[in-house]
Amino acid sequence: MEIKVIALTTTQQVLISQIDEIAAIDIGQPDCKLTNPFWVNPLEGTITLEPFLNGVTREDTFMMSSDKILTLAEPTATLLEKYQDIISPPPIVTVTPDE
Repeated sequence: MEIKVIALTTTQQVLISQIDEIAAIDIGQPDCKLTNPFWVNPLEGTITLEPFLNGVTREDTFMMSSDKILTLAEPTATLLEKYQDIISPPPIVTVTPDE
């Protein structure tokens, strides 16, 4: 599973997501699986990430047809780090009592 920046053809917006190519069962069926997609919003020099379809669904896996994707690209190191910080679970901290 690769993490890519995804430019969409339909909305001219940009996502960052883990993406896998899936064999479509029928012609026209979705053939890309997006896991943990986030909208990339550049605001006045600062990039923010918002969950894809936030407020509409709690799902974090979506199927999309590759014809909706204009291009795929490698994210910058800064964007990749910000994305991984969001999707990574927090570390488990174990506290042992002092003896």
